[in-house]
Amino acid sequence: MTESFQDLAADYPLLGAFWTMMIVFLWILWFVLLFRVFADVFRDDDLSGWGKAGWTVFVILLPFLGVFVYLLARGRGMGERDLRRARDRELEFRSRVRESAGTGSPAEELGRLAELRNRGDITAAEFEQAKAKVLAA
Repeated sequence: MTESFQDLAADYPLLGAFWTMMIVFLWILWFVLLFRVFADVFRDDDLSGWGKAGWTVFVILLPFLGVFVYLLARGRGMGERDLRRARDRELEFRSRVRESAGTGSPAEELGRLAELRNRGDITAAEFEQAKAKVLAA
């Protein structure tokens, strides 16, 4: 008289919906994990071509075992590589912003400040303070 969860879920529609959502969630989670492993294999510059081929074949032939072994063997490095790539992208983004927002000559800065003062966006005191900073630089 022991019923499995699936049999019980068939008798109660709410449990059936929960069971279906659980399976779909785990299925999506599995594919996300699988794609992350493949992405890490091919993005890793330290891994040789034969190593990449070996991991790829292992993950394709034995997907569950391959992914779990990869995570155990190279999981820490996977996180470190992701962190390093994120830092590199952040530094690249900041340098592009600095290049784009490059301050011109002091004369251009003073002209912008005068325009802001004339439009009423800054007060005369703020203008004098900013002017002092531009002339000091």
